[in-house]
Amino acid sequence: MKHSVKILTTAMAIVLGCLTQAKAEEGVSHYEALPSETLAEAVENFVTYNNKVQEVLARETLSVADMEEIHQFTYTLETALAKINEELGALPVVLEEVHLASESDNPARLRAVAEVYLEQAEVLDR
Repeated sequence: MKHSVKILTTAMAIVLGCLTQAKAEEGVSHYEALPSETLAEAVENFVTYNNKVQEVLARETLSVADMEEIHQFTYTLETALAKINEELGALPVVLEEVHLASESDNPARLRAVAEVYLEQAEVLDR
């Protein structure tokens, strides 16, 4: 009998948890993110929206509306960060090529790989 009660209690907890999660998801608003079609646009959105998050967090108290505002900002931040990761994922590899070329006696090779690296990295210069 005790075993049946444990099973019933566990089943009820699972069902209640699922219902609570479903209800919570119904109450969450989903927003459209600003596009980040280029790396420059992604970096601009990333910097701008991080600043917006910081501005909201600087408020003395955070209301539900403040938290919703940050929630909305995260959609654009996530899109921007995905583009940044997509575009700059190879940057460490290119930097390693610069590192290795700088150790060689081949200035032409160093200039070539450094030019590629700097072109990719310049969007991060602020």
